[in-house]
Amino acid sequence: RTASIRDVATAAGVSYQTVSRVINGHPSVRPSTRERVLAAIDELGFRRNATALALASGRSRVVTVLTANTTHYGYASILQGIEESARAASYSVGIGVLESAEDPAVSAEVRRAADAGGGIIVIAYDPAGVRALGAVPAGLPVVGVVETPASPPGGDRPWVWADDREAAYQATRHLLSLGHETVHYVAIPSSTRRTSARTSGWRQALKEAGAREPRPVQGSWGPAGGHAAGLRLAKDPSATAILCGNDDLALGVLRALHERGRSVPGEVSVAGFDDAPHSAFLTPSLTTVRLDFTGLGRAAFALLHGALEESAPVAPHPVSVPELVVRESSGPPSVEH
Repeated sequence: RTASIRDVATAAGVSYQTVSRVINGHPSVRPSTRERVLAAIDELGFRRNATALALASGRSRVVTVLTANTTHYGYASILQGIEESARAASYSVGIGVLESAEDPAVSAEVRRAADAGGGIIVIAYDPAGVRALGAVPAGLPVVGVVETPASPPGGDRPWVWADDREAAYQATRHLLSLGHETVHYVAIPSSTRRTSARTSGWRQALKEAGAREPRPVQGSWGPAGGHAAGLRLAKDPSATAILCGNDDLALGVLRALHERGRSVPGEVSVAGFDDAPHSAFLTPSLTTVRLDFTGLGRAAFALLHGALEESAPVAPHPVSVPELVVRESSGPPSVEH
């Protein structure tokens, strides 16, 4: 016998209404409950008939995600959250890779996503994503996963984001609280030419502490960029604390400091950003700031799902409260400093 929604509810120990909310990507379900229901769905092999639902509703149950990257931790985790929620709601997910930020390439990818029907989610963490978000035709359901905006957007901009500014502020305050005179910063690329939210949070913490503001070192997204930045900072004896724009950059910085004979955290404290899975297993383990990117993907789908199903709209809001994770890579400055 094919499993029913009530079978799933019994297996998960919840009401069938709760199962329905999980299936439809409703954001009010507790994460632990959502995981239990999704596990029961997988165990029982429960699936809603997407073809029948599409015929009954007259809607295409398809979501296309436009993104310039599918491998970096934040991007990949957002995709995971979107896929999990979409699958539970019997939506299929397609991915359109933005291979260039040039207008013709972006326009072509947006057009393909629009032709697929359904709705679009754009991961706008880079120039290609920002352009794609702005190029989606009016009237087409779309949600943007964006950097922390300078001010809350209006209701015509269905966006979700994590509070990057607060996360960078917390990490910088932590390093300053250990006694470091200032904190150097290795930045990831911003989605626009303006100052990124992570840079703003770092700068705000330094200003409040009356600390000197070193010039940020521009990195890339990966360890190679962190390694190059770390080799530069290793030459500076005043660089006793370094905040990195993501954990991959921190990995490269740690390697560069090791190569130059500067111990961590004895001579230099290093903090990362995102709490990628490898961060807890580095030597030394990495102090970082945890953001719930998977939850961000779920929230993006829930917002889009509300528009596609014409249910009550979900107001745009930051969905991830940053959590400072203190590990071995941060400590007080050495006596010499």
